[in-house]
Amino acid sequence: MNTKDGMKENNFEVIRSGINTTYQDFGRKNLYHIGVPFSGAMDNRNYLISNKLVNNKMNSAVIEFAYQGPMLKFNGESTTFAITGDVNFNIKRKKNSILEKGNSYQTYNLKSGDEIDILSTNRSVYGYLAIAGKIDVNLFGNSCSTNTKAKIGSNNGEKIKKGDKIFFSNSDNKIQIKKLNYINTKIEQIRVIRGTNYNYFSKESKNIFFKNEFNVTKLTDRMGMRLEGNKIKNIVDTNIKSEGLIKGTIQIPADGNPIIMLSDHGTIGGYPKIGVVISADYDKLVQIVPGSKIKFKEVSLSDAEKLYKFYNLETQNILNQIS
Repeated sequence: MNTKDGMKENNFEVIRSGINTTYQDFGRKNLYHIGVPFSGAMDNRNYLISNKLVNNKMNSAVIEFAYQGPMLKFNGESTTFAITGDVNFNIKRKKNSILEKGNSYQTYNLKSGDEIDILSTNRSVYGYLAIAGKIDVNLFGNSCSTNTKAKIGSNNGEKIKKGDKIFFSNSDNKIQIKKLNYINTKIEQIRVIRGTNYNYFSKESKNIFFKNEFNVTKLTDRMGMRLEGNKIKNIVDTNIKSEGLIKGTIQIPADGNPIIMLSDHGTIGGYPKIGVVISADYDKLVQIVPGSKIKFKEVSLSDAEKLYKFYNLETQNILNQIS
């Protein structure tokens, strides 16, 4: 820790790392041309809410975890944190060894020696831990977002591991205890617009894509979500000249099972693209756990744009509720 930069000796010691614990922020822009995707927090709304609860800047670094989160021991004077997502966690107070059950969307104060034990996400995948102040992380492309496949971002492009120390400066502002009444809703159908290779697929396969359910497989991570179901038949060519990809693109490889590109996706791909998940549904998409069933619904580009504007407005209204 570099104290001469004004950082205090506040840190969390990682007692248990969790399954997939990384530093994330809003992501990095304008690097697709050199093969670097946007990355960033998977669930953008929960990321923003976590920072807002602790009075951080909206693009501040947070700790993202999947399924099981980390166990952290605080060392320092005092600090404030908040956890968002559908998450089970406890706080162990050093003073009296009392185990306190935590609630998501609420701020908590910690004293030196207190521990946070993030047990699991509940019927979802990702959760977020925001610490009041500034986490000491390195940037790549003006972002701390860790892409473990490409080995870029903070922490040398690696997951947070047992024994690591998370250093941070405390917020200069005194934070009152805050609580947001927010429920993570599910979505029955994932809305998509047609992909650039939509006409590569038979009429029967298009009907299958929009009328049948698909299973979310365990082969799902920050890079992509693999689905299984009735095969999508390609009537033109199962391989194309590699083209640029964006988050939410749905590719159909030769086996006929869709793959949805997620935040750490490769920037080019050679499989035909049948559709693209609309931005308004992305946060809910990434929270669907393996073993679940999903269904797609087609919407027009103009409707997708309207839905995205509404989703952003809804997110801003939620943030405005946090005084």
